[in-house]
Amino acid sequence: MIAYRSFTKTFGAVRAVDAVSLDVGRGEVVALLGPNGSGKTTCLKAAAGLVRPTAGAVLLGAAGRPAASPEARRTISYLPQRVAFPEALTGREVVEFYRALRGGDARRTDEFLRFASLNGAGARPVGTYSGGMMQRLGLAVATLPDADVLLLDEPTASLDPDGLCAFYGLVERTRREGRTVFFTSHHMGDVERLADRFAVLVRGRLAALLTNRELADRLSDRGVLRLRMDGRPPKLLERVRGLAPNALWAADELIVPGPAASRPAVIDLVRAEGAVIRGLTADEGRLDDVYRELVEAAG
Repeated sequence: MIAYRSFTKTFGAVRAVDAVSLDVGRGEVVALLGPNGSGKTTCLKAAAGLVRPTAGAVLLGAAGRPAASPEARRTISYLPQRVAFPEALTGREVVEFYRALRGGDARRTDEFLRFASLNGAGARPVGTYSGGMMQRLGLAVATLPDADVLLLDEPTASLDPDGLCAFYGLVERTRREGRTVFFTSHHMGDVERLADRFAVLVRGRLAALLTNRELADRLSDRGVLRLRMDGRPPKLLERVRGLAPNALWAADELIVPGPAASRPAVIDLVRAEGAVIRGLTADEGRLDDVYRELVEAAG
């Protein structure tokens, strides 16, 4: 649905995006990660037809139309990082305006107001709204046209727990309907929960592209098993290190870093040595740690 072909964008002497090539398929949810200033918003704006490539191309749809063409822009809906509406309009008037602009069914206005969950504030001017309410109204407007592609720039910024649940439901529904979601975020929990793939930009370049499974494998490799025991059985650490070389003692806990697949063998070995396990916890690796490693490696 979205194809970046050596997409490059410069602003004066600044190269915001440098030769990015990436495909986002139909029905996929893809997260675009990266430090501030890495080019994420520029990439989304290019797919929305709001930024023209300095070099390369950004194409949309099976026909591969340039993103800035009217035909391509009719297939997308874009939520900017900073949402703003005329402050004198009410929430209902904002939804009604954009619904009419995109040719939506008038009977769906109430449906999208319910999604925005403005707590009875639909008749109030949006100038009185909090940041979270504005964000939810922006999400409601972005979903009005049932577009083939949703481009969402920091969609969970300012959302409360109810707003997050509504957003998660929106993404899952969009995926089931075979539509595409391409979004940016600094919230690793959102990314890990929603995305099928993760693209990482660093200094305008594509530094990494991981599938959900590849990420899960990396997180598993960074997991830690903790076994709490009575005392320290002689030579137990030496034997465990035959399976997990980085194992170590910390007070009465045996700390065993390594993939989840190695844990049953470690537990069996500990029991075979006659040790009594009083407590057991297993922690998986964290996405933010993997993200930092990828960014540092590319920097």
